[in-house]
Parts: sequence; structure tokens; C-alpha cells
Amino acid sequence: MTNLSNGKKIAIFAGIAVVVFGLVFGGIMLTKDVGKSQETITSEQAENQMNKLLGGISVTNVNPIKASISDEDILSEEEELPDISKTPLTVTGNGEINIEIFASPEKAGEDTDGWINEVAKNFNNENYKINGKTISVSIRSVTSGLGVDYITSGKYVPDAITPSNEFWGKMIEAKNVNVKLKEKKLVGNVAGVLISKSKYNEMIKKYGSVNMKVITEATAANEIAMGYTNPLVSSTGFNFLVSTLYSYDTDNLLSETATEGFKKFQQNVPLVSYNTLQMRKSAESGSLDAFVLEYQLYVNDPTLKNDYVFTPFGARHDNPMYAIGTLSADKESVLDKFCEYCLNDASQSLAKQYGFNQNDSYKSELPNDIDGSKLLSAQKLYKKNKNSGNPIIAVFIADTSGSMAGESINALQTSLINSMQYINKENYVGLISYNSKVYVNLPIAKFDLNQQALFKGAVQSLEANGQTATYDAVVVALDMLNKAKKDHPEAKPMLFLLSDGEQNTGCSLNDISSVLSNYEVPVYSIGYNANIAALNQISEINEAATINADSDDIIYQLKNLFNSEM
Repeated sequence: MTNLSNGKKIAIFAGIAVVVFGLVFGGIMLTKDVGKSQETITSEQAENQMNKLLGGISVTNVNPIKASISDEDILSEEEELPDISKTPLTVTGNGEINIEIFASPEKAGEDTDGWINEVAKNFNNENYKINGKTISVSIRSVTSGLGVDYITSGKYVPDAITPSNEFWGKMIEAKNVNVKLKEKKLVGNVAGVLISKSKYNEMIKKYGSVNMKVITEATAANEIAMGYTNPLVSSTGFNFLVSTLYSYDTDNLLSETATEGFKKFQQNVPLVSYNTLQMRKSAESGSLDAFVLEYQLYVNDPTLKNDYVFTPFGARHDNPMYAIGTLSADKESVLDKFCEYCLNDASQSLAKQYGFNQNDSYKSELPNDIDGSKLLSAQKLYKKNKNSGNPIIAVFIADTSGSMAGESINALQTSLINSMQYINKENYVGLISYNSKVYVNLPIAKFDLNQQALFKGAVQSLEANGQTATYDAVVVALDMLNKAKKDHPEAKPMLFLLSDGEQNTGCSLNDISSVLSNYEVPVYSIGYNANIAALNQISEINEAATINADSDDIIYQLKNLFNSEM
């Protein structure tokens, strides 16, 4: 599951600018007033200001170039994954017999999210031996979905994995990987929906109780604004998806009844977030009445406990342990010994201090016979129906300034072309690029096969040179969206800004922030080898996500972003 450490949670509520997946601060050329709140302006003022800004921007229309769509454009699952060094070990074992374990971040993170790290260190300090050789464990903090991708693709295979719940182990097995359940429950946890206290009281008054069926019914009826995390990588988001399908058909999660129910539900979901951080920001701003989280995170955050009511749902998150592949007898003995150590009184007492083992009376609402093939099909159902209802209009804004030359522009092109497969074909897509000037490389149109060929051709033709008029490009893209919305008023607009973050000419962020805020268009910023404090600031205006990724992992990051948003 995509979780936040305790330190990060504190940073959010302190108002400190935080960034995702190891993002860093600094280095952006900004005016001194950028951090201030956006000025509130009327729609008429926003339109006038937009026209004024457009009048000072040089825009060139580029003749579209069509490229052939080929299977060669699509990278394999293994090729999409970043090198394992992008997720370093949190505990390094030095025994003569050492095993490596993938562990989900709510127990392999920092502070109160670091239970298994502390247990592993204690275990290693015991200097246990097997057949006269010292033993140890290494822990690598990996989200459950990412860990499964590494294992099933063969890109990197650890000796064991402890995901948040059993869904992932079942899916590993369904993909014909040798996996053995060693322990069903290392530490207890449950997933839940956090509902604001005022909205919770309204639901109690109307429905008499609050459970998963009531939550889906209220969301489908547009009575609550509900958000959840990407079910392709997040354990809690995945659990929520399966639970939603089950609430519509308790006999068959994949039936037409369940599918149609999910489509109706999804039409009224304002946010399937790229990560927990994005979702929490939306809740703080009042955009969401409810969102998903694990109890262990909830109980460790006084602000959440004060403002929200926790309602458990779905399968338990009991952090099972699985052996992967055929382990040697010695390695299997180490794993058994470590599982036993995790379950001793001292380790379990520590787990309770960290927020685990708090809801042992909660029983799973889901049937026990959901096998891995059904779970894989549920994810496919989500991919196909994630944009049920209103389509999306998106403009991609590609930085082609001189600072993007070389590795960055190559990574931008490769990642965009590969990620085309994750964009729903019912959406509308356009592309602009910029250096000192702004170029319309591809006008907005439905993302059918023809538009895909034009999009690929436009991306392939991008070249890096000149200065960086980032916010000029954002203004032009916003104008394109506004015009397209007149033809498709039901569509949801989005901007995707792909840049190294070094703006140095044209409009400033201050010049455009109030206009952007008025139009309420989210700007998802993707940094390529970037110093991206400014990119984070523009994304925060309308509660979008910021990704900072180098050339080695941008492909996987962009895949996940499009899977959740497009």
C-alpha cells in the first residue's frame, strides 16, 4: 500500500511542502511571493487576465506528423520497472546465511511505520546460528503492488515478501510463480474509510448505520465525495475496489451486475489518487468527505482521529509472509525463525505500540474463496472502467528547453510513447511543447488510433534547445482546455506538465496562479532529473500530484499516474 511515514504526516499538517517518492527541495527560479495564497478572482476577471496573458505569448502551430503504432512501442513489464536500487534496503543483514524480504511501507518505513525494521534489527543482533553459520534478514520497503510486479516479471526476486494483505500472494500464485504462505498474520491491521464527523452523522441519520454497502450507495447517489488510492499498486485501494464490486454482487465479483454497479459508483468518485499524499491534500481542502486509509496510520495521527470516523471494510490487512521460489533448506529455516521471532511477545508488544493489533475482533466482509485469477480480473475490470461516465480532456505540456537535452528528453519521449497504452481511448488528448516560445504540436482530439499515431509522431519530433517559458505554456494549454470544454462540457480537464523544473523566461507562477485556481484545472507535474519545488507548487494549486523521477524510473511512475488518472 502507498503509505506515509509518521514524519511525513507531521510535515503535511504543518504546511511544509513535501514531495513524493524521495522528492527534494530547492533550486527553482521563483519570485519571492510564490508561496502566498492565490488571490480569489471572479470568472470574468480570470477570463480577462487569461486574454491579457495570451496576448504576450508567442505561439506556433506545428504541422502534425503521423507515426506508425507498433507493438515495439510497448515495453515489457520488466523493462517498465525501475532498477531495484530505487528502493534501497531499510535493514541490511550481514549473516553467513541472509534472506531478503520485501515488506510493505506501513511496517518498513520510518518511526511508527518501522515495526518490521526494528524487529529485523533485533533479530540480527541475536546472532542466531543454523548449522554453525550466523543468520540474518535484510528488509526492503516496497509497496505491495510494486513488489508483486518485480516478482512476477522476474526483474528482481527476493527470498520472501510480506505484503499488506493476502490478495497479492494469491495473484503471485495465479501468475504461476512458486509461492508458499509461511504465516497468515505477522501483525493485525484493517483497511477503512475515514468519513468526516459531520458527514458521518448525516449518514447515520439517513441510513441508520455506516458500512461498505451504505458508502457505495451514498457515493453512487452523489451524497458523499469519496476518494480512494490506485488499486493497481495500493493494498487499501485494491481492497476497496474488490469490496465495492462485492457490495453490488455477493455471489460474483465480476458479474454484469457488479460491473454496472461499479460504473455507476465510479461516475461519482471525484478522485482515484495517485498516492495517499494527494488524497490527503484533497481531504484537507474540503474536496473529499471520505477517503481510504489503514487503521495503523489513522490511530497514529491525532488530527485524523479528531476529524474523522474510521469505518473498517473488506479483507483484513494481517501482513502475511510468503516464501518466493524454491529456497534452500537453510534459507527456509531462517525465514521460519524470523516469522517465529516476529510473533514473540516482545515483537507483538512493539507492534501494538506502533498501532497494529488494534482490531482483532474485525472479521473480513469478503468471501474466502476469492482466488488470484478473480483478483487479476478485478484489476482488469478497473482498468477498463476507471473512466466510467465523463471522459477526460488532457493536454500534455512538454519542456523542450536546452536544459532537457540528452537523457531527459529521451526519457520523456520513451515514457510518453510507452504510456499511451494506459490512456483510455474515450479521452481527449493534445500536446504542446515549449522553450522560449510555445508550440502546439497536436490539437486536442479523441484518443483513437489516428490521434495515437499523431501523438506518437509529435512526441518523436520533439527537440531540446532554448530557454524555458514554463508558465507561458501552461497558459496556452489552459486556453486549449477551455475551448475544448465548450464542445465537451461534461469532460474533466487535466494538464500534465513534463519538465526539469528550471523556468527562466516568460510568465511567472504568480502571474498565472489565480487564473489557474479559478478554472480549477489540476496540473500533474512530472520532473525529469528535476529540482522541482516550483513544479510541486503549481500542482498544489488544484490538488494534483507531483512526481520526481530520474531517467531510470520515470516509465514506471508515469504508467502508475496514467493508470490512476487517465
